[in-house]
Amino acid sequence: MSLDVYLELRGHIQQVPDPEPRIFMREDGQTKQISRAEWDARNPGREPVTVPAAVYEHDTTVYRANITHNLNVMADAAGLYIFLWRPDEHHIQTAQQLIAPLREGLARLQATPGLYKIFNPDNGWGTYEGLVSFVREYLAACEHYPAATVRVSR
Repeated sequence: MSLDVYLELRGHIQQVPDPEPRIFMREDGQTKQISRAEWDARNPGREPVTVPAAVYEHDTTVYRANITHNLNVMADAAGLYIFLWRPDEHHIQTAQQLIAPLREGLARLQATPGLYKIFNPDNGWGTYEGLVSFVREYLAACEHYPAATVRVSR
């Protein structure tokens, strides 16, 4: 199971710069898009499952990401759980409202990695580094699209 986060702008039409099908893979507890060259380097001689680019052409979503639920304890220890997993229950509606809490939580994570690495899941599904990357990228998206509506799926 994973947490999916979305930033959406009403009336936004996603520009598709590359008509090539998209390739997604699970890595470090997240679903990430990779290039065909990266796929081929990692999986020589194997064909990937692809998603047609056209799926995104009329999407109001300007940012989407996901992360494993296995990192929710670590996120909670850093004061990030309610902002990542439960923003709707805390009256957070726009990306602007997430900027300060994400910035503060990221600073806490980066200031004392050893404190948070103890929460790395025993099964290896999700890591401290994955959570830091997730929060850093989500924060950048919130700063870029402060008026976007926040939506999560857990």
